[in-house]
Amino acid sequence: MSYHQRLHPWVIIRLLSKMQRVVVARFRKRSDAEGHLQALKRLMPDAEFIIIFDHGEPIEEEF
Repeated sequence: MSYHQRLHPWVIIRLLSKMQRVVVARFRKRSDAEGHLQALKRLMPDAEFIIIFDHGEPIEEEF
């Protein structure tokens, strides 16, 4: 994870079909992400978005 990404942990993700997703934008503050999300929902009402906190460490799976 780059330095810029570590400074901007709040991420807006667009959910696509077939379990695909796209990172739309990164923010330092959750309130900034929520404001941007409201604008995105007005511009693209049929699209599905979520806000997550990206802590930067990969998730290890147990088998």
